[in-house]
Parts: sequence; structure tokens; C-alpha cells
Amino acid sequence: MSRLGTLYGLGVGPGDPELLTLKAARILGQVGAVFAASSSKNDYSIAEAIVAPHLPAGTQVSRLSFPMTRDKAVLAAAWTANAAAMAQVLAAGQDAAFITLGDPLLYSTFGYVLPLVRALLPELPIEVVSGITSFQAAAARTGQVLVESGENLLIASGVDDNGRLRRALETADNAVILKAYRSFPRLRSLLEELGLASGTTFVTRLGHEGEAVVRDLADAPAKPHYLSLCLIKRGKA
Repeated sequence: MSRLGTLYGLGVGPGDPELLTLKAARILGQVGAVFAASSSKNDYSIAEAIVAPHLPAGTQVSRLSFPMTRDKAVLAAAWTANAAAMAQVLAAGQDAAFITLGDPLLYSTFGYVLPLVRALLPELPIEVVSGITSFQAAAARTGQVLVESGENLLIASGVDDNGRLRRALETADNAVILKAYRSFPRLRSLLEELGLASGTTFVTRLGHEGEAVVRDLADAPAKPHYLSLCLIKRGKA
């Protein structure tokens, strides 16, 4: 059997190409292939745009289509097909990087294809390179301390149902809600009910054109962009 390539799961940060780690930039300069996730609705990859300044000329970039749907059968078919495409390149001995927004192991498409690629190539060398998350960059952008002393920090998804999210928020000192774009009016109402609205900062399109920081939740759009999150400080409520 020929030598297998190495698969690198690279976190490329939230948007600013300068927030790529030195290690991620070095690896991008060495691999022969890059896999970038994109929505099936378009042929554009945000992660690819972020790493573009760091890619040597001639680097092979393959966009992997991931449908934005809750249909489990459609999702499974896409993940399987993308994993097979990655395995084909790696089985030929070529090192490759799967680039993903933020960190590869936090709400990332990399987490879905990783076990499937491992199943196809059990002996495959895999290295995960951490990336700066959107909420870390948002905290830096707004100057908001995430946690201190004995406080805890909840990291939750805005896609979660209100009941479970409510229970989690009731016991959290501070919180980050990612994927805040979906059903945002419902999320905003929940934060108001819990008395957390005044302690919430809404951040959207961080590091991209159209970036906005909203200190008053009432001023946040009813239908935010996909790249939106909330930073919540209970102490301010």
C-alpha cells in the first residue's frame, strides 16, 4: 500500500486572515490540497476566502458542498460523498488540509466528516490545529471579559429548543450563544424573559464586510446573518 497523506483539520478563525495561527499558515504553505466547506446554495467558501492570502500559487482547492438542511438522509449522503472525495486524495499520498471557520472541533463541518474519513482510512495520520473562535474574537473586539474568578461560561447553540436553552441559561454566570441567526426573535424574547437582554451584546459578520456590534438587543435585526452570536454577562443584567 502506498503512503497515505496526512489530513490536517485547520481552524482559520472567524474572518480576519491575520487571525490565522502561525502553525495553520505554515501547514497551508506545505500541503498540496485544501478542502473547503461551502453551502450547496452557492459555490463560495468563507473559509477559502480567509486563507487565500496564505495559499501558495497552484494549491489545489476543492469546495465540498454541505447542504443547509435538517433532512438527516440528505446530510448523511453529503457527508459520505465528501469524506470519499477527501479519502481519494489522501489515499494517493497527498497531504491535505480541511479548513473550517473558528475551531475544527466546535460546531464545525470537520467534526462530521472526520469519523467517516477515519472509517475509510483507519491508518490515516490526522492532526487538528486549533483556531481562534468567533466568540473569543468577539470578546476581544468588544472588550468584554468572558469569565473571571469562579464564574462559569456556557457555550450554546441558538438552534437549540427554548426549553433546554432556558434551563442552561438559568444556571450560567456568563454565556455565548452561537448560531444566533435562526429564530432570533424567539431567542431575543427568551433573553428578555430571563432578564438577560441588558447584559447581552449581539455581534454579526465579525471580521467581514458589514461587521456590526449591537449593544441593545432591540436594535438587532429580526433576521440576522448566519455569522451572528450573542455574548451574555449576567452581572450586567
